[in-house]
Amino acid sequence: MAIVTAGVKTASELAAEPRSAWLAQWAEFAANLSFHELPAEVVARTKQVIFDCIGAMAAGMQEPEMRSLLVRLEALDGAGPSQVIGANRRLSPSNAAFMGGIAGTMLEIDEGNQYARGHPGIHVVPAALIAAARLGASGEELITAVVLGYEIGARIGIASKLVVTMHPHGTWGTVGAAVAIARLGEADASAMAEVINVASSLGLTTSRKTMLEGATVRNSFAGLSNKLGFLAWEMVAAGLTGERDGIATVYGTVAATDFQPDAMVEDLGIRYEIARNYFKRHAACRYTHAALDALAEITAAAGGRIDPLNVLGIDVETYVWAAQLDDPEPKSMLAAKFSLPFALATTVVNGSASIAAFRDAARANRVIRALASRVEVTEDPAFTALLPAKRPARVTLRLADGRVLTAVAMTNKGDTEDPYSDADIVAKFVDITGPVWGETKARRLIAAVEGLDRDTDPHRLLALTSTSGDSHA
Repeated sequence: MAIVTAGVKTASELAAEPRSAWLAQWAEFAANLSFHELPAEVVARTKQVIFDCIGAMAAGMQEPEMRSLLVRLEALDGAGPSQVIGANRRLSPSNAAFMGGIAGTMLEIDEGNQYARGHPGIHVVPAALIAAARLGASGEELITAVVLGYEIGARIGIASKLVVTMHPHGTWGTVGAAVAIARLGEADASAMAEVINVASSLGLTTSRKTMLEGATVRNSFAGLSNKLGFLAWEMVAAGLTGERDGIATVYGTVAATDFQPDAMVEDLGIRYEIARNYFKRHAACRYTHAALDALAEITAAAGGRIDPLNVLGIDVETYVWAAQLDDPEPKSMLAAKFSLPFALATTVVNGSASIAAFRDAARANRVIRALASRVEVTEDPAFTALLPAKRPARVTLRLADGRVLTAVAMTNKGDTEDPYSDADIVAKFVDITGPVWGETKARRLIAAVEGLDRDTDPHRLLALTSTSGDSHA
């Protein structure tokens, strides 16, 4: 009588198999890639990703939940050697990275990658920067580690179809953080493959409903990826092992399906996913951005402002994922960022989808709430069919004076196909970190990141991210 389920290989059969070709190639690549092999545009974009993530972390760290959690973590585990970005405290390296990952997702302003369908940067940068500072790595080594961590996380997202009920945060980002830290730890190819396999088993069972309901536990998912990335490397260094091809198992049969190993190595070292990223200016879920960009076009054509009291209704036709964000009465700031009706209404009233436009005062505003109730969101299957290369939305405003104003956005401003300028990305950083550090220090931080391959070391960069004059954060 067979005691093994049909189709499941025995331990001896598995032991006889060679390591997966894609994994062996990836491990060699990650262990041996030289900074000087990176194209100039990849280095430039990586610097932008690093300071964009620092900005998101610093701004998010000022939220009351973050300040409270910071105090509680210090009471729980004690202080440590690693600077918490955007605060005036030091924690253990893994806890400091954990805080950075949470803070960086609090305000929905961190960069992302449309092809991976997630946010690789904020899963990697906090851990990589802290590890680089701790290990005395150079700026060139930090940049290379971030490129590699971003690359493997993004490629797993591309090579698999995540279960639709799962949120992408906290899944493949754990592998990204682990690879970045292993690279900074000078892992050889064998250790790098083991790190990838171990980290594959450490992803979270995330729920997509957390974002739709505004459950802020969702913000911890990226933080946990950063923390688990540290643990994965320490586990491998201590001798723990993973399964033979954990990525294929987890992202082919558990958290995702249809894993395509060829996508993990297609144009590896030629096409870098970090150079195909997007940056955000709207402080809301990216699924709202096409509609917000269309609204901006309508507003500009109407003279720069639309009286919300003159709007009879707003109709939005968009792709399936955006069409799900149709709750006109979000119950929290996070839920408001995942509500197309609220995002459009608050933008009409406030003039932009800024950080402040989603806070409690905006959600309590009667004019915004009334306008949000007059927004109708529907899916256009033709728009859904254009995913992921395009993420369109058609927005129509019906006004009391009889005008009907319509605009269509096929891509989001900030995407690779319609990028923000370098000046736009710098302006965003200064705008969101000015309240934390002031404009002068914000610009010093940008200059420090820009100098990572010349005269800035990661330890000095991390020290610059501290706040001053506040003994509690």
